[in-house]
Amino acid sequence: MKITFLGTGTSQGIPIIGSDHPVCLSKNPKDKRLRVSVLVEWDNFTYVVDCGPDFRYQMLRAQVKRIDGIVFTHEHSDHVLGLDDIRPFYFKQGGISIYGHKRVLKSIKKRFDYVFKKENRYPGAPEVITHRLKNKPFKLKNLTVVPVSGKHHELQVFGFKFKDFAYLTDMKTVSDREVEKIKHVKVLVVNALRIEPHHSHFNLDEALDFIRKVNPEKAYLTHISHLLGFHDDVENKLPNNVFLAYDGLKITV
Repeated sequence: MKITFLGTGTSQGIPIIGSDHPVCLSKNPKDKRLRVSVLVEWDNFTYVVDCGPDFRYQMLRAQVKRIDGIVFTHEHSDHVLGLDDIRPFYFKQGGISIYGHKRVLKSIKKRFDYVFKKENRYPGAPEVITHRLKNKPFKLKNLTVVPVSGKHHELQVFGFKFKDFAYLTDMKTVSDREVEKIKHVKVLVVNALRIEPHHSHFNLDEALDFIRKVNPEKAYLTHISHLLGFHDDVENKLPNNVFLAYDGLKITV
């Protein structure tokens, strides 16, 4: 299974528009972060987890020719606003499958009402095939995916376990019962927004505590803001099996 980190930044990305923060002014490409998303590939199948406002550029940069579907963690703008940019895939492939909690699909339907119209559809609108997710395993082609439910402040969000790869973003609390689903995975990806505590995201210390609880072989941090610090400085202080993800990073699990 191949994983490509399409984006590793928080909702504003890095650099932030108009910011003169030193991290936003960094010349290191690893400090340039698009909105968070990953590409997951196995056999001949390709799925994207979340499609935020940078989706079009992410697809071009990663040279993605087709996708089999998009799996949504939750409905916040930095995770869904790229949906209209599935059109080139739709024109080539037909309707694109999207997967999400009932609440998430309802929100997407409201934001992109023209996509879901049954009559008098605009000819250029894409079509989607919706799949409602509950907190139980589901199939993506020949793979069983296990949802991991957590809280993003008060909002329920899903992470996902693909075989020995677990991807969790925008988490603040995860119950012990849900942690059991991903104990001892080979690779864990989890959000680490900044150094200081935050009301709806793990900060660095919380992310490291969570990693110790899960006890993966390796862990990568994502959904990073400029307030976490410079990529190289932060990574040099992390435990030996923990790394900062960066845009364009490819790993094999």
